[in-house]
Amino acid sequence: MKDWNRRKFITQSTLGLISAASLPTLSSVFGNAPTERSLRLKISLAQWSLHRTIRKGELNHLDFAKAAIEDFGIDAIEYVNQFFPDKATDASYLKEMNLRAEDHGVKQLLIMIDGEGGLGEPDDAERKQAVENHYKWVDAAKVLGCHSIRVNAYGSSSDRSAIRSAAVDGLGALCVYATSLDINIIVENHGGFSSDGQWLSSVIDEINLPNCGTLPDFGNFCVAYDDNGCTREYDRYKGVEELIPYAKAVSAKSHAFDDHGLETGTDYKRMFDIIRQSDYEGYIGIEYEGGQLSEADGIRKTKALIEQLIF
Repeated sequence: MKDWNRRKFITQSTLGLISAASLPTLSSVFGNAPTERSLRLKISLAQWSLHRTIRKGELNHLDFAKAAIEDFGIDAIEYVNQFFPDKATDASYLKEMNLRAEDHGVKQLLIMIDGEGGLGEPDDAERKQAVENHYKWVDAAKVLGCHSIRVNAYGSSSDRSAIRSAAVDGLGALCVYATSLDINIIVENHGGFSSDGQWLSSVIDEINLPNCGTLPDFGNFCVAYDDNGCTREYDRYKGVEELIPYAKAVSAKSHAFDDHGLETGTDYKRMFDIIRQSDYEGYIGIEYEGGQLSEADGIRKTKALIEQLIF
């Protein structure tokens, strides 16, 4: 244990010196001293930031906690179920995840769930099956000591009202199941109607359960697509402002950076102003998704930018 503490100190100290070397450029842009409100925010790492590295076999899912702290100096993580899809009920595997995280002093915050069906499916049988498909992930989150699972509120219909009613029913049913386990069910703006901040906030409002919330993502606000990509985007700042009152996690999506270290697609300062003006306290999850930098460098760039805004 003493060896680990020494290693952790050296790693964090080294990363601190690296970050410090890049501070003058960002400091000259922001120039604001941290507020007490800012200091209530902490940094976590979303596993999706390393999805290419994991899929190439260069990082094992079980080593994610180790990579977060040793490579990036981040002691809180957010899992993606795609990287351990058949392990939700594997007690020995979950135990190993817990041991790895504990050994490295890393906190496991949440699991992002995909591939288990839309909780806003208008067909009653399909929606019920989707709800039940998520039960095992609620149970797994409890075993891992997570506070939440992130889910999707989509459905196979273009009827805004029908999907909304179905989402209220599906999410509400899953929240009821998760209540006894003290697990939150949180919805990300993740395309379609869910990327409409007004629509999603109205769904959460109607469910009106304490363990039902949101995970605002800075970049997922496309509400209409065609074969060439996004054709209509919801205003991301308006969307985060509408979703932050219900937030139990926040995803700082990043793609590319300019010569000053600023994210080119999102005004991070404006986003953090919105967050600071809300009651949100907790983690800001780094979710680098760009292609210009390596995933590791993209994570470090995002972390350096966030640090200038909350520390």
